[in-house]
Order: sequence, then C-alpha cells, then structure tokens
Amino acid sequence: MEGVDHKRAAAPPPPPGLAFRPKKPSAAATKLKRSSHMSNLYTSVKGKVEGSSKSSRPERKPRFGAAAGGGGKQGIADALAEISKRSVYFQQIEEDVKNYAGAVKEVKIAISSFKTSDKAELIKFNKYVESHLEKLTDENQVLVRFEDFPHKKLEALRMAAALYTKLDTIANTLKNWPIVSPVAQLLDKADQYLSKIKLQLDALERTKDEYTKELLSQNITFDFAVLTRIKELMVDLSSNCMDLALKEKRENRDGKKKNNGSAKMLWRAFQFGFRVYKFAGGHDDRADKLIREVAQEIETEN
Repeated sequence: MEGVDHKRAAAPPPPPGLAFRPKKPSAAATKLKRSSHMSNLYTSVKGKVEGSSKSSRPERKPRFGAAAGGGGKQGIADALAEISKRSVYFQQIEEDVKNYAGAVKEVKIAISSFKTSDKAELIKFNKYVESHLEKLTDENQVLVRFEDFPHKKLEALRMAAALYTKLDTIANTLKNWPIVSPVAQLLDKADQYLSKIKLQLDALERTKDEYTKELLSQNITFDFAVLTRIKELMVDLSSNCMDLALKEKRENRDGKKKNNGSAKMLWRAFQFGFRVYKFAGGHDDRADKLIREVAQEIETEN
C-alpha cells in the first residue's frame, strides 16, 4: 500500500455535524492584531443575546436590573465608544511624541546634567521641567518613547522639590502664626498643629539619611537645616503662648477680676512649653525664662 493511501486511511472521520467546519486562519496572517477591547465587546454582545433568551423565562429576573430590549444595545455602544476613545487617546500620545520631541530631548539633557545643593535653584529648575512635561497628554507613555530618559533623576528632583515645599510651608505657618487672645484658643490650635507636624517630622527624622543617600546618588544635595528652623519657630510659638498666658493672668489680677481659669491656662501653657521643649530638643533663652516665670506663678497660686 502506498504511503499517501496509508495516511488517508489512518485519518479519523470528522465528528458528526462538523464536516464543513471552516479551517482556522493560518499563522501567516500576521497583519491581524489582537484587541484588548474585544473581550468587552464580546461580553456586551453575549449579555444581550443571553438577556433576550432569559427574558422569556418569567421566573428569572434580568441581570443587573437592565431594562428589557435597551440594555444590550447601550452596552455595545459603550464598548464601541470606548474603543474609539482609546484609539484617539493613543493617537494623541503619538502626536505628542512628534510635536514635543525637541522639548523632551532638551529636558532630558538638562535633567541628566543637573547638580545642585541650593534649594532655590532646585525649585526653580523643577518648575522649568514641569512647565514642559505638563503639556504631555500622558507623561509616562510619551517619555518611555525616548531612550535613556533619566526617570530616576526626575523622580528624585520631584521628591526633593516637594519636600522643600512641604517643610517651607510648615516654617512659614509657624513664623506667621497670629498671637491673639484668648490664650485658651491659641493653645488649642498650637497644640493641635504640633501634634500634626510632629508625626510627619519624626518620620522624616528617621528616614532623612535614606533620603540624603538617594538624592546624592542623583547629584542632589538636600539641606535639612530647615528642620532645625522649624524647631526654633515652634519654640518661638510656645514662648508667645506662655507670654500671653502670663499677660492675661496679670490683667485679671490687676483688674481684680475673678477668673478661676487663669491658673488652669498657666498650667496648660507650661505643659505646652514642656512638650515643645521635648520636641525641639531644647529651649532658647527667652523660652527658658518664660517657662520659669510660668512655673513660679503656678507655685504662687497654689
């Protein structure tokens, strides 16, 4: 028996009903691409078909509360709209790559060569970088198209700028804190703010060596002297609170006003002053003098 006849005889017959099943496309059709949205479209169509089938069974309610007849069509329309939207989106990204290629390359070179230990220079440079990158439809999608873009350096730059801004905001808040009566409200707000920033600054103190190392690896020297400045400003605020508490106490005494809360406010001012002392790691001469005066007043009252 010839070889070709043997192969034909050995081939099993097609299953019943499938004798005319079309063959799958061959692997050579490489121009066909898979779509990430096709599964959504399939789900919508499947839902419509199965929904129509299930609607004839009164004992089972339509899934997801869809209205009879309209939900499936809307699902298909939404899926097609999403495909169109995504297509336009990626077209815009490709246009950004072409239109902003010059600016991105300029920023790439500038970031790669950037080196500083000056806060003002760093913040200014970060604004320059952001002024270019904010124009991109999708920064990540565009920048990955540019070979050797310094992504880690950009991340370090942004981290340093954000940290400087955050710490400067705290320092400016403390520097411009309004010192107004009554001292009870002043102490409430000051104590709440100390609780808020203490958590943040304690965490930063624990990780600042790691921050320093990471930034130095990208030629950025971060000046943590602002932490010391914040502690000094917090001591100033506590001194102002104690000073106002003493002032209100004297005013009540000189005016012979009966105010049972003045002694309590002195105690609260003393507690706040001591809490700030522990937070800052010390007091300056003014704070040391004031906390001693407050302690003496409290002892006199008792």
